Amino acid sequence: MSLSDSPLVCETETQHGNWRRWLLLIGLVYLMLLAVSMIGSGFKLAAGDQAKTLFTFASNPIMGLIIGMVATALIQSSSTVTSIIVGMVAGGLPITIAVPMMMGANIGTSITNTLVSLGHVARKDEFQRAFNAATIHDFFNVMSVFIFLPLEMAFGILEHTSAFVVSMLNAGGTMGVDGFNPIKALTQPALNIVTGMVSGLPSVYPGIAKIILGIGLIVTSITYMGKIMKSLMVGKAKDILHKSIGKGPISGISSGALMTVLVQSSSTTTSLVVPLVGSGILKAKDIYPFTLGANIGTCITALIAALGVVGVNAGVALQIAMVHLLYNVFSVVLIYGTPMLRDIPLDLSYKLSVIVAEKKFYGVAYIGGLFFCMPLGIIFISV
Repeated sequence: MSLSDSPLVCETETQHGNWRRWLLLIGLVYLMLLAVSMIGSGFKLAAGDQAKTLFTFASNPIMGLIIGMVATALIQSSSTVTSIIVGMVAGGLPITIAVPMMMGANIGTSITNTLVSLGHVARKDEFQRAFNAATIHDFFNVMSVFIFLPLEMAFGILEHTSAFVVSMLNAGGTMGVDGFNPIKALTQPALNIVTGMVSGLPSVYPGIAKIILGIGLIVTSITYMGKIMKSLMVGKAKDILHKSIGKGPISGISSGALMTVLVQSSSTTTSLVVPLVGSGILKAKDIYPFTLGANIGTCITALIAALGVVGVNAGVALQIAMVHLLYNVFSVVLIYGTPMLRDIPLDLSYKLSVIVAEKKFYGVAYIGGLFFCMPLGIIFISV
């Protein structure tokens, strides 16, 4: 056996590789924080005096919901969309408009595991089980919107609760020690360089350029953060999955949240369990709490993104990130915690899966109708 093949050398190379990935991950987090600042700054420049007109378009909560839903379904990443929303709030987007967008992002992210279930379409029974497991997430998130959107429109529950939490954290102003914000100190030099690069553009185009660059950076950074986190943590995540599922709701919800934090993607978390149900290893009711935990775990990205916001809007940026967390926690507590509501997503997903297993075209129609045709039709009618 050569020296290069020895276990010690292989272990050392693995450790060096892991350190490189961790350093790259830190760099990507920095890019995400910078991107959120760019979007906020660009949004202010681009909207300017037209901000009220721009906000009027999405002032209808249903319209805000659909924007968040379609954007997430197209990008297939609620983390990306919620981080962009944080940046928009930092740029002046009112919380009342942003809250339905966050709710819509929850529905839009469900498309990924539903698409994964189509991989079992060749085997009828397997497909039925997989589609059942995948659409639990859909029905739970839609049900959450039906409950909490009217409550939010009537009473502003999430807006007021999140404002209270942020005030308790003393984050309404500049976060830091004696007015010093370490995030601003790190991101401001790079932001100034970008500002200088686009300052020669006419009219509102410097702001638009910042927004486009910021969105591009967010999509890139979160995509590669997910890939790196998977390579570093997917083994540990699978261990958590196998040890926790079927051991009660608290264990399932906690492990779903933790696994999503580790891999930085609720879509990955929920998509991992769909094939396990399809193959008959697990039952749909076993992965139900795990799926709910994934909803909670995905909120970490928006919270991190909010740290990149500085100045007078730092508090509201953290507030909208907190709205996302509170919305998902409240949904789990209310729906899963209430016996008469708990089984509704399970029952609806099972009935739909039986129909789709018999007539597979209905599965395609369901995905296209729920995530694209219906919301885009509402936008077309409303414009």
